[in-house]
Amino acid sequence: MNFSRTGRNAAVRTTLLAGAAALALPGVAVAQDSDVDADEDAALEEEAEMGNVIIVTATKRQQTLQEIPVAVSVTTAETLDRAQIRDLKDLQTQVPSLRVNQLQSSANTNFLIRGFGNGANNAGIEPSVGVFVDGVYRSRTASQITDLPDVQRIEVLRGPQSTLFGKNASAGVISIVTKEPQFDLGGAVEVSYGNYNAIVGKGYVTGPLSENFAFSVAGGINKRDGYLTDIGTGNDVNSRDRWFARGQLLFDNADALKVRIIADYDKIDENCCGVINLQQSGATQAVFALGGQVSDANDPFADIVSTNFDSSNEIENKGISAQIDYDIGNLTLTSITAYRESDAVTDQDSDFTTADLIGSNFADVGLETFTQELRLSGEIGDRIGFLVGAFYFNESIEQQNSLTFGEDFREYANILIGGPITSPPNDFAVQAIEAPLSALNGQNFAGQFFAAGQGLAEDYTLDNEAISIFGQLDFEIFDGLVLTLGANYTDDSKEITTNVVSSDVFSGIDLIASGRTAIFAQLVGAGVDPVTAGAIADFNSTLSPTDAATNPSPLNVGGNPFIPLQPLQFLPPFLNVPNVIEDGSTQDDDWSYTARLAYDVSPSLNMYVSYATGFKASSFNLSRDSRPLVSDLPAIIGAGINPNNLGTGSRFAGPEETEVVELGIKGNWEYASANLTFFKQSIDGFQSNIFTGTGFALANAGLQETFGVEFDGNVRPTRDLTFTAAFTFLDPEYIEFPNSSIGDLSGRPVAGISQLSAALGMMYDKEVNDAGDRVIFATNFYYEAPVQVADGLPGFNAGGQEAAFAAARPFRREVNELSASLTYAMDMGLELTIWGRNLLDDRYITTIFDSVAQSGSISGYPNQPRTYGAAVKYKF
Repeated sequence: MNFSRTGRNAAVRTTLLAGAAALALPGVAVAQDSDVDADEDAALEEEAEMGNVIIVTATKRQQTLQEIPVAVSVTTAETLDRAQIRDLKDLQTQVPSLRVNQLQSSANTNFLIRGFGNGANNAGIEPSVGVFVDGVYRSRTASQITDLPDVQRIEVLRGPQSTLFGKNASAGVISIVTKEPQFDLGGAVEVSYGNYNAIVGKGYVTGPLSENFAFSVAGGINKRDGYLTDIGTGNDVNSRDRWFARGQLLFDNADALKVRIIADYDKIDENCCGVINLQQSGATQAVFALGGQVSDANDPFADIVSTNFDSSNEIENKGISAQIDYDIGNLTLTSITAYRESDAVTDQDSDFTTADLIGSNFADVGLETFTQELRLSGEIGDRIGFLVGAFYFNESIEQQNSLTFGEDFREYANILIGGPITSPPNDFAVQAIEAPLSALNGQNFAGQFFAAGQGLAEDYTLDNEAISIFGQLDFEIFDGLVLTLGANYTDDSKEITTNVVSSDVFSGIDLIASGRTAIFAQLVGAGVDPVTAGAIADFNSTLSPTDAATNPSPLNVGGNPFIPLQPLQFLPPFLNVPNVIEDGSTQDDDWSYTARLAYDVSPSLNMYVSYATGFKASSFNLSRDSRPLVSDLPAIIGAGINPNNLGTGSRFAGPEETEVVELGIKGNWEYASANLTFFKQSIDGFQSNIFTGTGFALANAGLQETFGVEFDGNVRPTRDLTFTAAFTFLDPEYIEFPNSSIGDLSGRPVAGISQLSAALGMMYDKEVNDAGDRVIFATNFYYEAPVQVADGLPGFNAGGQEAAFAAARPFRREVNELSASLTYAMDMGLELTIWGRNLLDDRYITTIFDSVAQSGSISGYPNQPRTYGAAVKYKF
């Protein structure tokens, strides 16, 4: 838009430093976007070439970071390079409002902005934080964490983004912008070597094919030994073995038409992700009795893990996109078409012991995604700019899972039941329950309980189709005062099918009915009349012997002896969908809005106030914890389709609706700049997704709210020296969440979200000789104040919700990560760098969960230790 904005252009041309982001160190970040008037575009590019401005396209048009009235952090290519940032997981040390959690496989990473985010490793849940690469939406984490190729900058937009991004993200957007092909021959090649035998190699070349065609090709590898040692296999864990290739073709006739085609492929094949034991229990003693081992809970950062086979992670991502920009007078028509595939095949020893308890936890998840965006932007007169568009999304997911018992599981169950510990192990106690349950159920269960190979075989499909219509209007009321109004309408439909079969024989037995039959037979045999015997049997069938002692019934029959065995029914039968009660489909539609008033107080200071809403459609729980809702259970029982031991859970979660009020102030002076944002953000129906060890508990929180303050700025006391600082204060709370998987969280602070996060940086860039060689020293310190890692642990719910809360309370996280690099950059293009990340070797736990099949035990994921190395780079 070609607004007059009194003093703005003059300020842009004379300032030595523009904008501020968490670590937006001086560097050039220019995007080509034909939405911008040609004169303004040329002026901005001229200033960018002088190194005076950082240009972003968060609002789908070029603006300087100083003038954009949006809460956005920008990490430039130079910062990514100096900090040796390999993927989006590393990015959080630069942007305090962003948190990135690595979970149980290389394909599973969870993004949070301002404390809001979900999705993670449940394929049925779209993340609340949307990731876009060159305008193309990446719907799942498996296609978001690959190494960053030829990146120009990364923009992190905080808060709901509804009226400019067709696929609305209710918590925020990470927008990765890569370099366009150039019509001048150029490129770079880099090789880095570090501890743990880390080898990273990347190359990029670009140049002209003809007067109107240019190309670029990028590729790289990233290999590293694991930093954890498995005492069961003797192998390294948390290794890296990745490679990528990316090609681009650009047609630009310097007239009305520009076409950009991008094709990419990447592959991951790693042993990930290591889990440590944080709390032992009686179940752990049973593991020891079998000769198994677990990592030492008293020394969680010894970098020791325990499994009896290596985890496998084979992940492939590929896609192709085409962006067409066509100028029609003062209007620009843009089309972005993309098709992507992502496949992740993983297997894991999910009991995380050297005993063979869980024989396999296998998953094969395939996604096919087609997106089409069409938008028209332009100007009406001198004071009105607009953008209208439509976005179509079509995705299909096919997922296969299996969870099976290992060779040691029967003997393990035998010990848990109370059988004697012998050498070699025996199954006498299991045999002792097989005989009576065989008689009571009229079947022969001999040798069938907890047998190796039993478990769950799972097949899921999900089809998702959505369309959005969005638009935004900017009206300059008078010089320097701009009113922005925007709206988005989204219609989203999802449909799932499941085919889950449990072969766990013991989990399919109705222990309450079996106990009632036994008690009834006992009473009738003692001469009690059948009517009285039936009533007494009904009462006692749900009581364990311990409960019966405090709730005596007539004749005091002692309760149901099988009730204490219910915790061993790990994998009960599954009710598949669709069925006569659950159709397995959702259809949601909603309007989202943006209203913003931005004012240039002076050439150096501007401010804005905004109100925005966001929306994310319903999500399905594609996991073995996907069980019918409590509200559907009576109808399911009434229809007679309920298998034995059918429990309730979280088949799906309804939509999220976000609301944020924001006040932002941006200042830019000759030697300093600063941004300050105050906001209050809430999500109604937040889709809480809690990892339970082998599945997920999905539920809508009634209302989650956060008040926050964000600051980022920099000071440049000399031409060679820059200091940066970014702080985020958050005060998150569950206003209403009565039915979480761990009890009523209403009124409680949200765990895992630190109240204070900060990134402090410095860069010294000094020319050292007449040849133009430079010495560059860059450092960054990232801090998170202590915070409880998890709200609670569902596995402790048997003792009540306070027990679930208390189990998680001791586990807290504090982050103090220092990174630095020193580079000697020669004018002829050669650069020599030494670098280090997490130089203080700060260790903490990122996530905790209930240990699988080990009641009372707690497991967790440790962070990455100190890494360091040296790199050689040549640019031409």
